[in-house]
Amino acid sequence: MSAIPLSLEYLLRPSIIQSGKKPAIFLFHGYGSNEEDLFSFAPELPEELVVISVRAPYDLDPFGHAWYAINFDAEYGKWSDDEQAKGSRDKIVAFIDEAIEAYELDGENITLLGFSQGTVLSYAVALSFPERTKNLVALSGYINEKILVEGYQQKDHSGLNVYASHGQVDQVIPLEWAQRTPGFLKKMDIDHVYEEFPVGHGVSPQNFYSFRNWLAQRI
Repeated sequence: MSAIPLSLEYLLRPSIIQSGKKPAIFLFHGYGSNEEDLFSFAPELPEELVVISVRAPYDLDPFGHAWYAINFDAEYGKWSDDEQAKGSRDKIVAFIDEAIEAYELDGENITLLGFSQGTVLSYAVALSFPERTKNLVALSGYINEKILVEGYQQKDHSGLNVYASHGQVDQVIPLEWAQRTPGFLKKMDIDHVYEEFPVGHGVSPQNFYSFRNWLAQRI
């Protein structure tokens, strides 16, 4: 299947479902990477899913892409260009709407999967617009409350499921940032699983199989 031009660049693996609306998973890569990175997961993901791996909108020099600029010298509170991140959050929402229409996707069965910076954006979309997201797989990232929409706490998050994981020796995003996630989700009464693995900033095979099994039970 050749990809239909949409507002962001992407790669697509079709579903085995031939007719009717299809469940989908959208993949969001980390800073400096591209849509080919997480697309390597596609052959191992449930066949019912349309897999759409999205390229971030900002080009980096000399290569790679980003969802927002990062100041590597800043403290936690100034870690990211939050305004640019909010813009990417809204670009993702618009892109998902386009894809739902273009590929006859089931708007009530949408999964987001992010890695690192892609996870920060996936949290922003899912927590800001819980009515649009069924499942969230959050790998090696954290929740940046500053890029959530105003009033997100008042929204109904009862239909959202979250799988979050982090490497215990992650040298890029500190483990303690991720460890705040379960408390945040519990406070909002969001069904979630949080796991840690003895790796750095990456996804171990055990991590992959764990979230894949979690996801297979929820699509």
